[in-house]
Amino acid sequence: MPNFSDDKQAILAAWSRTLAQCGKAPAILAADGGVLRNFDQIEGEARELEICLGDLQRGSVAAVQLGNDLRFPAVLIALWRLGVIPLPLDRAVEKDALSAALAIYRGSAHINHDSDGALDIRHSESVIPLPPPRADFLKLTSGTTGAPRAIRFTAAQLLADCDAVCETMGIGDGDVNFGVIPWSHSYGFSNLVTPLLCRGVPLVASEERLPRAILDGLARSGATVFPGLPVFFQKLGALDAPPLPRLRLCISAGAPLDGATSAAFRAKHGLKIHSFYGSSECGGIAYDAGDDDVPEGCVGEPMRGVGLTHDESTGRIEVRGPAVGEGYFPEADDAALGSGRFIPGDIVQRTPQGLVLTGRVSDFINVAGRKLNPAEVESVLRTCPDVREAVVFGVSSVLRGEEPVACIVGDISKDTLLRHCAAALPSWQVPRDFWMLDALPVNDRGKLSRRELSKLYGQR
Repeated sequence: MPNFSDDKQAILAAWSRTLAQCGKAPAILAADGGVLRNFDQIEGEARELEICLGDLQRGSVAAVQLGNDLRFPAVLIALWRLGVIPLPLDRAVEKDALSAALAIYRGSAHINHDSDGALDIRHSESVIPLPPPRADFLKLTSGTTGAPRAIRFTAAQLLADCDAVCETMGIGDGDVNFGVIPWSHSYGFSNLVTPLLCRGVPLVASEERLPRAILDGLARSGATVFPGLPVFFQKLGALDAPPLPRLRLCISAGAPLDGATSAAFRAKHGLKIHSFYGSSECGGIAYDAGDDDVPEGCVGEPMRGVGLTHDESTGRIEVRGPAVGEGYFPEADDAALGSGRFIPGDIVQRTPQGLVLTGRVSDFINVAGRKLNPAEVESVLRTCPDVREAVVFGVSSVLRGEEPVACIVGDISKDTLLRHCAAALPSWQVPRDFWMLDALPVNDRGKLSRRELSKLYGQR
C-alpha cells in the first residue's frame, strides 16, 4: 500500500525538491506575462487546503472539476498529502456523464467553482474507499464503449511520464509552457501540470479559445513551448502573427495532424509542429523530434523509456514502460492494460520516418464479413482534386451489416467522387453515399469521432 508522506510518494518528493530549488521563482503566469503564483505561494495554498479538506477519508476519491484554475496544482498536492485520490474532470463534461462518474467512484468530495469563482467543496454522504489495488490518481476515459471508466495510476507512473515528456522533447530550464489545453486531460496533465510540480517548469494559465487571443498570449507571456491541438494550429496558421521571439517548440497531440495544417502553420510562423502520440492509459508513446517534414500521420519514434513491439500482420502495437497505468476501474480489461503493458486500439505502420497511424481497430467497417479500414478509402478520396477533407465511417445495412459513407469537405460533385472511387477501389469499398459539409464537426479537443459522425448522418 502506497505511503503518502512527502518523502515516499514520488510526486510529493519531487515537489519538495522543486520548492527547495525554485521557491520564489514564477510558477504560474498570466497571458500578459504577469506572475500569478510563485512556487512558495502554491505550497502555502496547498497547506491551507489540507485544513479545508482534512476530514476527507484516506483512500477515497475526490472529483476535481476546476478547469485551468490557478488552484488546481495546490488542490492536487493537498489531496495527495491527505491520502485522497484525485479524479480530474473536464469542466465541459456533460451533466449525465458527470453524474455517472460520481456515482461509480462514490467520491468523498466534488471540488468545483461557485458562481463567484470561489472553491465549492461538496462532501458526499456515502463514501466508499477505492478497493485494492490502491492508486494515487485516476484518469477518466470513455474507452471504446462510451461508458465512463477510470485508469488507476501510482505517483511513480505519473512521474515517469513527466520525465519521458520533458527529456524526449527537451523541455527544461528556461522554458515556459503555454497552458491553454485542458489541464484535467491526460495530455495537459503530463505536459503542463507534472512538469510544473516535478521539474519547476512554469506555465501560463489560459482558457482562451479565440485564435487571436491565443496568439496574443503566446507573444505577451514569453512562452517558449506550446502544446496544442490540431484545431488550434489550423486556425493560427491562417492568422498573421505578432512577433513570437521566445516560442521555440510547438507540439500537437489529441488528434491526427494533417499535412496542410502543418505546412500552413510553418509557412506563416516559421515553426514546425511536432506530432506527439500518447494515450491516457500509458502517457506518451512516440514523438516526432526532428525538424524535417514527415508524412501525414507520422508520430516519430518511441519516447524515452518506452518499449514498443509491433505486430506487422495486424498493425497493433504493445507499449511497455514505467508510465503504463495499473489497470481500469470499475471493470478491468487485463487483455489491454495491466502488468506494465498497454495495447492501444490504433493501427500503426513502421516506416523509415517513424511510426505512422493509419486507423483504429474500432473504426473498421464490417462490410458483409470483410473488414474495411476507412483510412484506405480516405487516402483515395484525398487524391481527388478539390477534396479538402474526407472522413469515412460505417452505417448499418440490412443486407451487408455495414456500409461505408464518406463525409466530404470540398467543391466537388457526388458523381465525380463516385467515379474517382470506382476507378481506384474494389466495388465493396466504394462509399454508398457522400455527405457534403462545409466543415468537419470536431469537438473542443479537435477530435472527430466516426461513431458520432455516423449518428449525425442518421439524424439528418
